[in-house]
Amino acid sequence: MRLLCLSNGHGEDIIAVRILHALRAYPQIQEVAVLPLVGEGHAYQSAAATLAGPTQAMPSGGFVYMDGRQLLKDVRGGLVQLTLRQMGAIKTWAKAGQSQGRHQSLVLAVGDIVPLALAWRSGLPYAFVGTAKSEYYLRDEVGLLPRQSRWDEWEAWSGSVYLPWERWLMRRSRCRAVFPRDRLTTEILSQKRIPAWNLGNPMMDGLEPRSQPNLDQHPWGNCLRVLLLPGSRPPEAYGNWQQLLQGCDSVLSSFSGRKMAFLGAISPGLELEPLVQMLTRYGWRSMEDQSQSLVPGSLNFRRGNCGLQLSQTAYADYLHLGDLALAMAGTATEQFAGLGKPVLSVAGDGPQFTAAFAEAQTRLLGASVTLVQAPGEMGAAVQQLLTDPDRLQLIVHNGHQRMGAPGAAHLIAAKLVDLWHPGRST
Repeated sequence: MRLLCLSNGHGEDIIAVRILHALRAYPQIQEVAVLPLVGEGHAYQSAAATLAGPTQAMPSGGFVYMDGRQLLKDVRGGLVQLTLRQMGAIKTWAKAGQSQGRHQSLVLAVGDIVPLALAWRSGLPYAFVGTAKSEYYLRDEVGLLPRQSRWDEWEAWSGSVYLPWERWLMRRSRCRAVFPRDRLTTEILSQKRIPAWNLGNPMMDGLEPRSQPNLDQHPWGNCLRVLLLPGSRPPEAYGNWQQLLQGCDSVLSSFSGRKMAFLGAISPGLELEPLVQMLTRYGWRSMEDQSQSLVPGSLNFRRGNCGLQLSQTAYADYLHLGDLALAMAGTATEQFAGLGKPVLSVAGDGPQFTAAFAEAQTRLLGASVTLVQAPGEMGAAVQQLLTDPDRLQLIVHNGHQRMGAPGAAHLIAAKLVDLWHPGRST
């Protein structure tokens, strides 16, 4: 078995890598190549795979669908030429397998219609991991969601969040399997004669904490712990951070005198200095005492009887330690909600976390996310949330239902092998 993996975004690259790691357990996989269509694919460095074609970072960072101006910047930055070269590389990879007599080649597309269409164009059998779309954007288990305008309601015109041309690509005889991100989407696609399998969402894999502090004995163990998720894309994340600090102020005002800890999960791609400078302006004072750290190596700050910690290496630990989150992020918000925990969000200036993105994310995650109009409303929203145990229990169930349990990457890998080598994936 010979495999080429296509993905179009940093988050999609990470999901693809998880599946590729799971495929390592199968000796049937003798050759693996990858082609990240957006960015330079740094996530693939641990995948022990061959790069099949050219890569290039684009000005938009992959968010072309959110703003026509971002698309224009990418076109000027060489997007069309890059895409043509990548299409040629895919064809070359496909022909190389044929010339070597290897007929069991497969293209695995991870993301949206772009890698899916390129997988179809390869002329080879292909499978699709749909990370970008979910029926929850349009409906829940009861029916279609109410929308703000008639134009919004037209999103459901074709009967699925996946449009007819996307479903056409999934129904081709060479499309051997589609792995949607949740059960509801799988059910809708199956009704439309698409070979869809509900094996979970790989986004929930790899989130095991590295350290497990004894919270019963830790200074910040017996208090409310609030996760802060500003996103990963500079310079947007710095503006988001300021809004989240305003949200922290609102929470502190609503819980005056209560001891609590804020946990800032900061992307390694961000500079810490601007974040620390903003903390200082908001009255947080640096502390050297590492005994206050919930995870090793964090930066610690204090304001009154409350603490704030920053880490660029303890993302999974902070996801598990946080009781609730103030978030302006994409994937991180979904993962935290998938752990059954509540999220409060506020729209930013973009280009990613805009008002439209935040509203769509609220539809995707349902009861797990509370969208407020301004950071100053976060305190009252948290107060209302924590006094409603029925809603908190609903959030636990809702998060697990919409995001699934860990283990999807291994299930998808096993299904891929079984499709080409029946009975040999066990």
